[in-house]
Amino acid sequence: MESFIHDWGYIALFLYSFGGGMLALAIAGVFSYTGDLNIYYAISVAVVSNFIGDQFLFLIARNNKAYAKSMMSKWGRKIALTHILMRKYGVWILFIKKYIYGIKTLVPLAMGLTKFDFKKFTIYNLLATIVWGIAVGFISYYLGQIFLDSLEEYKNVGIVTLILLFIIIFQIFKRY
Repeated sequence: MESFIHDWGYIALFLYSFGGGMLALAIAGVFSYTGDLNIYYAISVAVVSNFIGDQFLFLIARNNKAYAKSMMSKWGRKIALTHILMRKYGVWILFIKKYIYGIKTLVPLAMGLTKFDFKKFTIYNLLATIVWGIAVGFISYYLGQIFLDSLEEYKNVGIVTLILLFIIIFQIFKRY
């Protein structure tokens, strides 16, 4: 398992972070705590991937508005929430959205559909992504022992219980 993490950990982190995956960075932080990954490389990989992913979504919406609108039509309620948050917080939404499940991918698309300046988006997105990577990476790294202790404590509960718990949590977050 350790060689698998060494060989594929950063690639998996890159692919998952491209879509805004905070969970992959948190797991990489714990693996960095155990010594299987390097925390600085993990944060760097996640930041670069997440930045490229957001830029990609912004440019898709900017250059192909019809396609972006058709993609976003599935999420009417979340789009409305995204627009409200954009009006309320302005560019700070780029920092806030990194931590809110369900709108991480919609904000760059919505901003790409507006007349928001690409250079401003790039600068704010870069800053927001760096803050996100450092915060999530180092918090998960420093809480690695707590996570491992709780994993050891609950290993006898059974994988079925954990799967059910994750499904329930996913369904709760999916509604909001």
